Amino acid sequence: MAFANIFPLVALALSAVKAAPTSQEAVCSDGTRVTNSICCDFIPLAQDLTETLFENQCGETAHEVLRLSFHGTDDAIAISQSLGPSAGGGADGSMLIFPDVEPNFAANLGISDSVNDLAPFLASGKFPTITAGDMIQFGATVAVGLCPGAPQLEFRAGRPNATAPAVDGLIPEPQNTVDEILARFKDAANLDAEDIVSLLVSHTVARADHVDPTLDAAPFDSTPFTFDSQFFLETLLVGVGFPGTPNNTGEVSSPLPLTDGVNVGELRLQSDFELARDPRTACFWQSMINQEALMAARFKAAMAKMAVIGHNPNDLIDCSAVVPKPVPSLGIPATFPATKTKADVQQACPEPFPNLTTDRAPRETEIPHCPDNEATCTS
Repeated sequence: MAFANIFPLVALALSAVKAAPTSQEAVCSDGTRVTNSICCDFIPLAQDLTETLFENQCGETAHEVLRLSFHGTDDAIAISQSLGPSAGGGADGSMLIFPDVEPNFAANLGISDSVNDLAPFLASGKFPTITAGDMIQFGATVAVGLCPGAPQLEFRAGRPNATAPAVDGLIPEPQNTVDEILARFKDAANLDAEDIVSLLVSHTVARADHVDPTLDAAPFDSTPFTFDSQFFLETLLVGVGFPGTPNNTGEVSSPLPLTDGVNVGELRLQSDFELARDPRTACFWQSMINQEALMAARFKAAMAKMAVIGHNPNDLIDCSAVVPKPVPSLGIPATFPATKTKADVQQACPEPFPNLTTDRAPRETEIPHCPDNEATCTS
């Protein structure tokens, strides 16, 4: 459905959303005990998103909605303590409310896909108590839970709808320096270097469409449908080439550039490369390798901080009980991709590097385009 046709319906739906009620414990129709009856409204939304939008898999649509919430730093990080309230309201749903403004910012290139994905749910009239900000953040909790190994994220409801779009220039970009990235997160919400690395755990299930304009869904690690620590390992491997064209802004050479048909090689962001090697972040980065429980816990904690940027958490309702249980971990340890060994590591942390085995294969790892090695995929 074209967004231009949906937007008037979104505006109508938003006008009907009321402020979150005071706390009153309840039991939802499926037996879930919640802190407030408003939480029950998210149960059918979770089912609708899982089955209709995400098609029960950690695919491209799930990746995009997670980006809208997180790298959506696109939604939440669009706020500034130094510039004041007029700069943006944080996690307030402004992306959905002003779809002709923020998605057009250069840093948000491609984010219109996820805006268009969620807009029909907001406009449907089926979820009249759910605000745009809650739709984005809850959508992310449902999306990430479909990726094996992801944690069950917290979720708080009751974000008021944005009254104005954020200003341009608040979203970090892959060509930014580490100094610029650290400063931007501190200005947004006093997030520190470990918070940033913890949020970048999301890149374990992320792919890029527009960094290299010749590629669709270029993954950031060799297992883009699994919530594991391969991303943190592979960003430390020496680059040998590009999955598509070279000299793209914000991209550096990749250790696994093999592209074969629709199976696109690994794309490496300049910002990930530099954060993995910067003395302020290198050891925490390395500590994530082969430590899936630590990685999941730190991601959950950082996401809880990010999801309430611009709001007083005490004004929101804890609806974590209605977040679907995530797909269990596959329990597969981190390994060097085929043809790679410890000799390929550009180690920046003086602490001992984890002992890992190397996958057995006669040539460089080929990264599948679809979950579960399906021949075709649409979500």
